[in-house]
Amino acid sequence: MDRAAKEAMLEQIAAEVRVCRRCPLHQSRRHAVPGEGDCDADIMFIGEAPGYYEDQQGRPFVGQAGKLLDNLLERAGLSRTHVFIANILKCRPPKNRDPGPEERAACAEYLDAQIATIQPRAICLLGRVPLQALLEPGGSISRSHGIPVRKDGIIWVPLFHPAAALHRPEYLPHLEADMTKLKAILDEKLH
Repeated sequence: MDRAAKEAMLEQIAAEVRVCRRCPLHQSRRHAVPGEGDCDADIMFIGEAPGYYEDQQGRPFVGQAGKLLDNLLERAGLSRTHVFIANILKCRPPKNRDPGPEERAACAEYLDAQIATIQPRAICLLGRVPLQALLEPGGSISRSHGIPVRKDGIIWVPLFHPAAALHRPEYLPHLEADMTKLKAILDEKLH
């Protein structure tokens, strides 16, 4: 699929997400958050769900966790313009609670379509929820962080969620170290 076709496909997915009513979360959202970034990205970052600021703006990772993510991307020699950022859920759960199974199921088709369209070579899973939903049901981010796994032709790299590092500062050194290693991991595994 060429770049123009990928861009059109991602915009179609985003348009569907913006009017989605597959689960009750549409009732409380201000904006759905489809995801954003380079349609030809080698690397995708997948978080849990939009937070308050993301719901306000309709963009992923724009609050304090987003600022930290931007700094971490820079540490790994990356930028938002060269990656694609999405979430398991496309709408904010009330009080930022964990996504429920029915909500994850309602959004799964959108995320699967984004992954299939972009065809990333690596996916970084930001936190426990994406780790368990996409790679290791019942997995522990504390045990799995920074350890790449090859599955379905993709390198999956679990990482602590930036918001977790903001709330639990003891995670920040691990997240920074994992992001520093990320460039080497990806260079080694992708080439």
